[in-house]
Amino acid sequence: MQKEPITLSFDAIVIGGGIAGGEAALNMANNGYKVILIEKRLSLGGKMIMLSKVFPTLDCSACITTPKVSEISRHPNITIFTESDVTSVEKKGEKNFIAKVTRRPRYVVAEDCTACQLCEQACPVIVKDQFQYNLVGRKAVYIPFSIASPKVAAIDIDNCSLCGACEKVCPPGCIDFTQKPQDYIINAKTAIVATGFKLYDPSNVPRYNYGEAKNVITSMQMERLLAPTRPFHTILRSSDGKVPDKIAYVLCAGSRDDSLGNPICSQICCMYSIKQAQLLMGALPMADITLYYIDIRAFGKGYDEFYEQAVGMGVRFVKGKVGRITEKENGNLTLRYEDIATGKLKESEHDLVVLSVGVKPNSEPADIFTSHKLELDSLKFVKQSDPLLSPAKTTIEGVFVAGTATGPKDIPDSILSAGAASTEAISYLNQ
Repeated sequence: MQKEPITLSFDAIVIGGGIAGGEAALNMANNGYKVILIEKRLSLGGKMIMLSKVFPTLDCSACITTPKVSEISRHPNITIFTESDVTSVEKKGEKNFIAKVTRRPRYVVAEDCTACQLCEQACPVIVKDQFQYNLVGRKAVYIPFSIASPKVAAIDIDNCSLCGACEKVCPPGCIDFTQKPQDYIINAKTAIVATGFKLYDPSNVPRYNYGEAKNVITSMQMERLLAPTRPFHTILRSSDGKVPDKIAYVLCAGSRDDSLGNPICSQICCMYSIKQAQLLMGALPMADITLYYIDIRAFGKGYDEFYEQAVGMGVRFVKGKVGRITEKENGNLTLRYEDIATGKLKESEHDLVVLSVGVKPNSEPADIFTSHKLELDSLKFVKQSDPLLSPAKTTIEGVFVAGTATGPKDIPDSILSAGAASTEAISYLNQ
């Protein structure tokens, strides 16, 4: 039997629980406003909480994100919905928005879960772990990752065999297969869109052989191999568990290419690739690291010095476009590329290739707003009505945007835009 919708009222609704959405919610909450933060995944933190370190300081990403997420989770003015979808937002009038939200069941009573993981140990079903970007498996009942917030188990009901093994071992008895989706009607005076970005899927580029050649991985998979919460204790190849000796990075994999539907520079790829190269030099001192690039765009404070530091460490930079990646019988990979310095076509062999995938827009917010149209720009990012004077304003009065929902940004710029969005929202409420 479908439950009746629950009606709640807040000053602001923030859609997206990544670093930008969390920062915007926290800024408003610290100013005394009641905020509801909606996140579609099981944990707050977005992509930042999954990273290894941040450039150019090489500070621990999780060490920065986790205290911030903890502060958000404990704030009395913030209500958090994870595993939730905003299905519609309707503007009824000035400072009057009505949002419909569906909270999906975890099949675990969150208030009673102690994160003991006994259920996870007992579960017999193993599936791919999307939080580790399919590098390893996980159980059908699981905690997403060790620093997840909230750190509560969830059951992947689509893969659950309903064997009852988790119920038998759960000390507080918090497994509940009777849970149903719960609908909410949220009354809010303003809204902030912080829905982030999507990563380019390199399987759309057959010449990169991603998904076919086992030792071609994406940059986010390498982030997980380098992160403190990584699945292994070192860097390993997927095909045979070998520690790689010769690693290649292919930059602009899905960026700056009209034929791939993404003509713009993603801004972050050069720098995160250089960051990973430096980390690999520390983790695998004997490995050769080569970056194949079109242009190095080290545009931020300290970024060019960071690039020069990588050159000094021995990272090899080859200016040239990779045309094809082919797999050999031993799992190694042959890269065919144009060497701009010599004007010749060349081939080189590597035992691991990392595709530095670009940023793609998340156009989902445009479908959420019903009565008024949330316009997108020509690239399908959320359109800023005045990008110079008020970059947080959208085409709907009272709706503001933060982070990479408007286009590619690094972490400092995402946090800065969250501050602008929360300030604009507070100003709108005080008009």
